[in-house]
Amino acid sequence: MDRPAAQEPSLVRRDLTRLLTLSGPVVLSRLGIMAMGLVDAIVVGNYSAKHLGYHAMAWAPTSVILTMAVGLMTGVQVMTARRIGQGRPDLTGAVLRRGLVYSFWIGLVSTGVLLLGGPTFMHAIGLPADLADGASRALLVFALSLPGYTLSVTASFWLEGLSRPGPAAWAMWIANVVNLLLNLLLVPGTFGLPALGAVGGAWATCGARTFLAAAMLIYILRMPEARAMGVFTKPEPDRAAASEQRRIGYGAGISNFFEVAAFASMNLIAGWISALAIAAWAIVLNVAAIVFMVPLGLATGAAVLVGKAYGARDLAAVNRAGVIVFGVTFAFGIVIALAILPTAELIAHGYTRDAATIAMAAPALMLSCLFFVPDALQVVTAQSLRARGDVWVPTTTHLASYIGVMMPLAWWLAIPMKMGLMGITWAVVAASFLACGFLMTRFWILSRRPL
Repeated sequence: MDRPAAQEPSLVRRDLTRLLTLSGPVVLSRLGIMAMGLVDAIVVGNYSAKHLGYHAMAWAPTSVILTMAVGLMTGVQVMTARRIGQGRPDLTGAVLRRGLVYSFWIGLVSTGVLLLGGPTFMHAIGLPADLADGASRALLVFALSLPGYTLSVTASFWLEGLSRPGPAAWAMWIANVVNLLLNLLLVPGTFGLPALGAVGGAWATCGARTFLAAAMLIYILRMPEARAMGVFTKPEPDRAAASEQRRIGYGAGISNFFEVAAFASMNLIAGWISALAIAAWAIVLNVAAIVFMVPLGLATGAAVLVGKAYGARDLAAVNRAGVIVFGVTFAFGIVIALAILPTAELIAHGYTRDAATIAMAAPALMLSCLFFVPDALQVVTAQSLRARGDVWVPTTTHLASYIGVMMPLAWWLAIPMKMGLMGITWAVVAASFLACGFLMTRFWILSRRPL
């Protein structure tokens, strides 16, 4: 047996171990993001159903802005991994410093957009005056949390690019404890404080995100190797590196916006069907979002493995990393689909006791098992492509699949074809397969070209 052939299994095992070691803490960190929103909803909902409506409506436009802002900082993760692959850890500090400047301004602009336009938007979309007023008050507080959150994301992405995701995961869950305590203090008005309801939930989120940013930055500043990595040193001007970092972020940010906006439109279409359809779709979407946290963690592992190999200009390692990530993602999608398919009705019972809602949600949740595999594969493939320098094909694919296909198809199947919630779910299935097919074909084409 020749030497390269003998080494290949060990290289696969090595990369697989690296992927799982990196992705595990990232998945926990991403689940922490969802847990923070879930705790807010539970505490506010137990205080007042009306204030839960305020909170939910305030969160909707915030989530679109926030998700796009997070995408804009993806270049930190990818460029850090590339510098490590090049054998230049001393240049990773420059990536962090640029990222912190970008994230500060992105957070500040995002806050300004929501502060100036949020209340007007709430009153312009036809909401009852009371709901628009209550949501606007919570929205203004949510807006103040964005600069802290964008700084924390940059710090987290930098550590993940260094293959050190553990501290970010720990900090996220400690921030969840802070969020819970602040919710219990501010929402119902404990210890004689005024009961703030939805606004209190927003302040709890703001406080937790500010804590998270401070914790992450303090950890980085106290790292023994921070000085050697250039964290404290003003970097030499590098227009090419700065431009590439921004370019990756632009592509990911726009992709995130397309996806979030498209899925937000599914709520609108469900609302055109009936109030019952909105509740049932919320169950399906929440389950799908929890499932999606695992592929999102694997996508980070893909970005780091592929980014390092790309930085080292090692095409075989780039392709090997891609195949490993795709295989693990496919296996996860199959396992989770087989687990949810026979238990869909039981899962729906966990969300509501209303028989009519369960009867609508359970079949849609069973059908959603068809998109778990392609949806998981499309996100890891998109991140793998960005890590190897192919930024705009994923963005174009998401535009075509989710805006160009999913939105009109969901409307057509749900309303004119009278398929209701099942029509919306079939549209998501179709868009997921379309995006997955395009992106994996693109990765295969590039795998046959020299770097």
